[in-house]
Amino acid sequence: MTAKEMGESPESRFTALLVGAARLPGVRIDRDAYLRSALSRYCTEDDIRRAIDGTPAVANISPEILDRAANESIRYETAKVSALSAAAGIPGLLFLPATVPADMAQYFGHLLRIAQKLAYLYSWPDLLSDDGDELDDATKGVLTLFVGVMFGTRSANAAVGKVAGEISKTVARKLPQKALTHGVVYPVVKKVAGYLGVQMTKQTFAKTVAKAIPVVGAVVSGGLTLATYLPMATRLKKHLASLDLTKPKPRVTDARVIDGEVA
Repeated sequence: MTAKEMGESPESRFTALLVGAARLPGVRIDRDAYLRSALSRYCTEDDIRRAIDGTPAVANISPEILDRAANESIRYETAKVSALSAAAGIPGLLFLPATVPADMAQYFGHLLRIAQKLAYLYSWPDLLSDDGDELDDATKGVLTLFVGVMFGTRSANAAVGKVAGEISKTVARKLPQKALTHGVVYPVVKKVAGYLGVQMTKQTFAKTVAKAIPVVGAVVSGGLTLATYLPMATRLKKHLASLDLTKPKPRVTDARVIDGEVA
């Protein structure tokens, strides 16, 4: 982040980091390709196609399968981000001005990666579908809430539940723009962003201390990342899995019910 961004409010600092992390190569997850890859070991081709065309809930993918796929993705992303953080800790004190901001950016980039993967498994709409650099306000809002859930913010938990309820009612393939940008959820998004901005500053300080000693800093930095990322990703998984949005839905057929009997 620039010196100007660091001097702004905690909310602005977090939003700047969120937008910057979303622009990093490899952060955007292709929903269709990911669902096919994550479910291929457990589901038939027909079930995978229904999950892609609709949602895993519409395809009646069992909670047990979703849990396995989610855990595999969490383990993969945790190992990857921990290794990158350890590598960033090798240079030591001399390179701190360059390594710490880069490490924070890739750390939040991996938070966004696992947030997308878990969202798609648990039947949320596409979050970063296009290749454009800019995120719309609704996407910023829901990603902010997801990160807030990872950090254990109760208000974020409640807000994510409300957004999921809106998606369930309308069977929408897109995020509810009004709720996230002007409705009752919007003030919560701003509050959570401010809280996360403060937490981000604390993490930056902790990572700076961890990286101060070459080589030893690599072990400490990688361990610190592992100790924070894994429980945060697991916390988001558990919350998304608990929502009605992810529950299997009865398949719709052309049959009509007449006097209690199916015609």
